[in-house]
Amino acid sequence: MHGHMKTPILIVAVVAASSLFVQGCERDRERNRGSRAVAGKGAGKVVVYTSVDEQFAEVVLERFEERSEIELSILTDSEAGKTTGLVQKIEAEASRPRADVFWSSELFGTILLARKGLLEPYDSPAAADIPDRYKDPQHRWTACAVRGRVVAFDLNRIAADDIPRKWEDLADPRFASGLAYANPLFGTTRGHVAAMFALWGPERGRRFLTNLRDNGALMVDGNSSALRMVMTGGAKLCATDTDDVWLGRIKGAPLDMVYPDMGDGGTLLIPCSVALVKGGPNVAGARKVVDFLVSAEVERMLAKSFSHNIPVREALRQEMGMDWPSETTVPFDKIADAMDESVAAVREILIR
Repeated sequence: MHGHMKTPILIVAVVAASSLFVQGCERDRERNRGSRAVAGKGAGKVVVYTSVDEQFAEVVLERFEERSEIELSILTDSEAGKTTGLVQKIEAEASRPRADVFWSSELFGTILLARKGLLEPYDSPAAADIPDRYKDPQHRWTACAVRGRVVAFDLNRIAADDIPRKWEDLADPRFASGLAYANPLFGTTRGHVAAMFALWGPERGRRFLTNLRDNGALMVDGNSSALRMVMTGGAKLCATDTDDVWLGRIKGAPLDMVYPDMGDGGTLLIPCSVALVKGGPNVAGARKVVDFLVSAEVERMLAKSFSHNIPVREALRQEMGMDWPSETTVPFDKIADAMDESVAAVREILIR
């Protein structure tokens, strides 16, 4: 990237990490807890692939195991290959699925898996009170527990009034030269750029990426790395997710954040998503896991965690005193529609 000679090295590292993941070098968090199974009831093991941050995912899944007869085998991914590596793994295993449940930290990879026929429809009764925007009409996935896309900054180095209030303004030379952002081929940044293309159109989306490059923005390998650049003084501001900012504050960093406007009145809110993998070996057990993961109890757990995910259930937000940020109106399916074009543009413009 212009002005940052180290960027190609970072990108090679990211792509290599994703490749190693698909080849089987991922961290398997399988835990042997057969002693918790009820003798004679044989619910069996359920394999869960999850890109939800491990520290939060394990607490939730341990809660499920404590009250059920089902043993879980948990497979997580890396920060650099966030979600994308697991999506690729599910695709690679399509002829002989290993996973039963996919619990993702975002939605767009899940939608793409559904379109490829790799997810099994299931209308969970636990999701009855989730708004329609966050449920697939064909019941192939359910979404909940959102995080917002934000611009984060160090209060000691830049004033809140100096932060752009529109995402498109980040590519302006006044801001881009001090901006860090995650590689848009992965994670929530991938979905965010696709949302820009869906809302703005490809010409305007490409111009935004070109301006980021030409005006000196720094691409790193993930949202946490982008925030770390702000915390260590390597960048003035960064594009990231709300959970990273909350975790940075817990570490004592003087961080604040704003929710810039996508151009239609709100920012992108990215939910977690839950789905049954088609052909998974334990359908009955997997449905019980899905019921738990889409429940109000889990939304409450994630809202109370350091991640501060915002529940999609209005009653739960009212109960917990949590606000709902202004949300872009672009449909999730339209964002998924734009993914191929936005990824191609990222490769052409940013990955050199």
